[in-house]
Amino acid sequence: MRILIIGLGIYGSNLAVDLTAMGHEVIGADSKPALVEAIKDKISTAYILDSTDEMALGSLPVASSELVIVAIGENFGASVKTVALLRKMGVRHLYARAVDDIHETILRGFQVDRILVPEQRAARELTRELALGAGVEAIGIDRNHYVMKFIVPDFYDGMTLEEIGLERNFGLKLVAVTRISIHRNVLGLTDSEPMVVDSTSEDFRVQKGDGITVMGTQKQFRDMIHHMG
Repeated sequence: MRILIIGLGIYGSNLAVDLTAMGHEVIGADSKPALVEAIKDKISTAYILDSTDEMALGSLPVASSELVIVAIGENFGASVKTVALLRKMGVRHLYARAVDDIHETILRGFQVDRILVPEQRAARELTRELALGAGVEAIGIDRNHYVMKFIVPDFYDGMTLEEIGLERNFGLKLVAVTRISIHRNVLGLTDSEPMVVDSTSEDFRVQKGDGITVMGTQKQFRDMIHHMG
């Protein structure tokens, strides 16, 4: 996918590098030469230009890009004007970063496909980590429900899933159990990665270090943590 990112600050540059690593063709643009210079060798192409200038913006490959992301965060006016010009140019798919509620409200008026709020997301992730405990991976499904993965503690080592009673005792639905698999890679070096294991048999017992993925609410998960003492 060809992706155009306008705004190469900390957020925009990290996004550009990550998307490039995923195999996308990433084109970046920013008005600050130092930011363009820092990333030009890490992505496909990088331009120095003022995106609030309609003629300059028109020199970018907007029409041939499958997605345009306005990652400008610090300059509220530049962000809004850039989005307005891109809408005028008929961009097919447009994402834009918002730094506060007012910014987000204005961007919604332009009917962008997605509004990115990285600061709020980071805050939610920290809140979730503090609520569920460090080392817990969680993906939100709605306001209350999450898919959560945690590493089996000593408390559950050697127990069957029936003995643990995730759903019976806490209302948590089991999604999968993973176990570290040791193997040698193509270079002959030892490598390890978690693999899903068959946990359906009645005599299956979890081991310390296994990963258990469940679906439920934060309260249900906390109840299980408190039960472990």
